[in-house]
Amino acid sequence: MKKKKILVHSNHCRAYTGFGKHTKNILIHLQKTGKYEIVEFSNGVHWGDPKLKNFPWKCEGSLPNNPALLKELNKDPNLARQAGYGGQTIDKIIEQEKPDAYIGIEDIWAFTDFTKKTWWNKINCMIWTTLDSLPILPEAAKAASDIKHYYVWATFAEKALRKMGHDHVRSMHGALDTDVFYRLKDEERLKLRTMLDIDKDDFIIGFVFRNQLRKSVPNLLEGFKLFTNQNPKSKAKLLLHTHWQEGWDIPRLIKEKEINPQDVLTTYFCKSCKRYEVKSFNGETKEEGENQDCKFCGAKKSQVTTNVKEGVNEEQLNEIYNLMDVYCHPFTSGGQEIPIQEAKLTELITLATNYSCGEDVCTDDAAGYPLNWSEYREPGTQFIKASTNPDSISHQLKKVFKMKPERREEMGRKARKFAIDNYSIEVIGKRLESIIDNMPEVDYDFDFSIALKNSEYKGKDIEDTSEWLIDIYKNILDMSVDENEDGHKHWTKRMSEGMQRTDVLKYFRSVAEEENNKNKKTSFQDILGDDDKGKRLLISMPQSIGDVYLCTSLLKNIKKTYPKYNIYFATKPEYFTILQGNPYIYKTIPWTSQLDSLTTLEGQGEHEGYFEIAFLPFIGTQRMLNYMHNGKDKIQFDICT
Repeated sequence: MKKKKILVHSNHCRAYTGFGKHTKNILIHLQKTGKYEIVEFSNGVHWGDPKLKNFPWKCEGSLPNNPALLKELNKDPNLARQAGYGGQTIDKIIEQEKPDAYIGIEDIWAFTDFTKKTWWNKINCMIWTTLDSLPILPEAAKAASDIKHYYVWATFAEKALRKMGHDHVRSMHGALDTDVFYRLKDEERLKLRTMLDIDKDDFIIGFVFRNQLRKSVPNLLEGFKLFTNQNPKSKAKLLLHTHWQEGWDIPRLIKEKEINPQDVLTTYFCKSCKRYEVKSFNGETKEEGENQDCKFCGAKKSQVTTNVKEGVNEEQLNEIYNLMDVYCHPFTSGGQEIPIQEAKLTELITLATNYSCGEDVCTDDAAGYPLNWSEYREPGTQFIKASTNPDSISHQLKKVFKMKPERREEMGRKARKFAIDNYSIEVIGKRLESIIDNMPEVDYDFDFSIALKNSEYKGKDIEDTSEWLIDIYKNILDMSVDENEDGHKHWTKRMSEGMQRTDVLKYFRSVAEEENNKNKKTSFQDILGDDDKGKRLLISMPQSIGDVYLCTSLLKNIKKTYPKYNIYFATKPEYFTILQGNPYIYKTIPWTSQLDSLTTLEGQGEHEGYFEIAFLPFIGTQRMLNYMHNGKDKIQFDICT
């Protein structure tokens, strides 16, 4: 029986993010079943990136590999974000792979306009997203009607959407590998503390987090200060496992709140030897405390506070959790906050803000304690956010500190069981299997044609700048935006600084033209005859006028090297005149995005390709293997001598 092909679209499985960890666990589980053909579509990674090779499943990047296109897109924050989430390449991979099911696992704005795609709901489409605040994001609620399989990571979001009439919405938590995180034996925990110069009697309060503004660091520091003032014999230390160079200025906050800096610990990671230290932040400013010398390998300025690019592995992170006596996670809102579950797996009592996803983890069944909060509204969005009460933090810390060891151990075991029963990859994976297995197979008998953008639209005579921008976004790029979005703010600012509407319009129309060109299908059968099959050579240089002109200087030597080959030159039609009458060119053809894939052009596997050799000088060899050419090219220089 034919295996169902599943396209999983999210952060790359090796990314040090919540989505990345979840994606890795899901992919491994689905692969182990042997029931599915898996394709991973990785956000923020370039199409054709070599690091996506050598996985048990096929893996492709979401970012276009056309530098010129990316340069243009990066001029507009909205378009840049859309590209990062696969907006420019999603149609390409759907058509290429023809999956039975598409599973998008990201923040809801990553899927902007996906429901308008020609393939949407013609195949099985599932969105598995994080919604962290009330009222529910309007675009999330609006899209619900067009998403047949709509899953959220926290029950509070499910309840809110169902209250709005979307009865098909279900909650399904992000999946954890429950074997990675566990409580070490007491002697191992003591050994760890001794190695890291942490006293066995220190009361370690831990917080593992990305240093973002929604993580309530000021509230935690204030609560910690209250606790230590009220319990001076606690020997309490606050361990902040995070990157101190982004988000909150933690040294400044420590100083403002008059907390002893030696009582606040952090994790340093050595980029050289990959070992870690837990110690106080070594600097009065966040800049001073970074780039420390490593005591293990002696490397200079190699230690950095742990971050998404340079950080501890999961085995090391498990050790860090095991240094803690209690885990405290105050936040304004969150989709799931995976560190809370990781802490539970190490049998820690967890304290979490009783809002958003925190509602799922601070109940008696979850062996967690709730942190009370006060409401505030986020400017712009008007979202309800939680300001965790420092008094509540202090109160719950005291409760755990005063707790008898036997009771703490009992609650710890209960916490681990809760995490396994509700968040383990085995539980979540089985549920996902059931969803996929009940999806029908897909016949790709529908048209993939994509509606072209209106690159000729000249704009309306609208006096208000904001309304004018909204109009050209809609009528040129078919994008619905409002004044709160980054792209709208960007162009509003540029125009307030003197940029003319004509220049803004020119940019939007150029992006639309690029999009149209990308989506135009080249029929190689129409362009290529049978008379020169096996003797075709392609040079692909889409732009600019200078680069196309410079390429012509290579043609004589290329023809001399490959005298029996017909030379095809692909570029944008506006540059055809530069090539007109060139004696070495057999045929000039219009460039499309299909012409930036070497495997499409030269063939791979069962696909025999269209050209014997294709040169793509506008794409770097680090990203595309454009130097192999099926072994048919002639290397003119002996690099070994």
